[in-house]
Amino acid sequence: MPIRLKDLELKDGIVQSPMAACTDLPFRIIARSVGGLEFAFTEMVSADALLSRNGKTLSLMKTVAGDRPLGCQLVGCDPDIVAAAAPIVEEMGYDVLDLNLGCPVPKITGGGDGAGSALLCQPVKAEAMFRKVAAALKRIPLTVKMRIGFNDDSGAEAVEIAKRAEGAGAAALAVHGRTRAQKYSGSADYLAIGRVKAAVKIPIFGNGDVRTGEDARRLKAVSGCDGVMIGRGALGNPWIYREVAAALRGEAAPPAPTFEQRRAVLLRHLELEVEHQGDRLALIRDFPAPQPSAASREACPA
Repeated sequence: MPIRLKDLELKDGIVQSPMAACTDLPFRIIARSVGGLEFAFTEMVSADALLSRNGKTLSLMKTVAGDRPLGCQLVGCDPDIVAAAAPIVEEMGYDVLDLNLGCPVPKITGGGDGAGSALLCQPVKAEAMFRKVAAALKRIPLTVKMRIGFNDDSGAEAVEIAKRAEGAGAAALAVHGRTRAQKYSGSADYLAIGRVKAAVKIPIFGNGDVRTGEDARRLKAVSGCDGVMIGRGALGNPWIYREVAAALRGEAAPPAPTFEQRRAVLLRHLELEVEHQGDRLALIRDFPAPQPSAASREACPA
């Protein structure tokens, strides 16, 4: 069933999670052209850096005509600063603005009063951010991505944040079924995602451990979520979106890509990285392997 976020309609309800150092423009071009991805996010963007028009930050927001619909995810700990950055995102033509309440890495959660998943412990402050950002936006919807909790794995923290976000005007929520303490270890708790789904009326995107079509089907069956957000399962596998879509429609999985198809896509991805990042950065960039271990890097798929 389609999911509507203000004027944006997502026909298949399958979206790509924002992931720092992963979901750059070349990644998104490949995901859309090869895998049929309908909706994606940029890499996580610092609200403070965007306000100062930092060059590296603006490069994270690079896009092209075919890279639509597209959302931008902001991270920050000061509601006034994040709200001040929100209109810039809207003016740049993005279709959705998402707020990061999920990133677990210390450089995000430990700075100042704490951003990312640290806001799960500060519901009053988080609500102030939601309200100020929602008021600052004129056209595009506000969404929030969170974890099920900071240390508490019951989902209670996420339920409270979800209710506050809905009351403040958020159009949808994405819930990663892990706590901040887990980072990327263990298994995603789909029942906890379901507790968030039961607490609000706005659409919920379930996230965590979706690496196959069957995983996505189980996520929806257990949690009752409206849509599926794919994270690390897409790394090295841009064919996953079509597999998930087929599974959710009850159709047979599409044929697996051949070796030659994988080789061609890999080389095309490298060509795009060279085109958009330059020779040196494209060749030395640390691309995660498919299904990386938690210890392999601290990229932040909230």
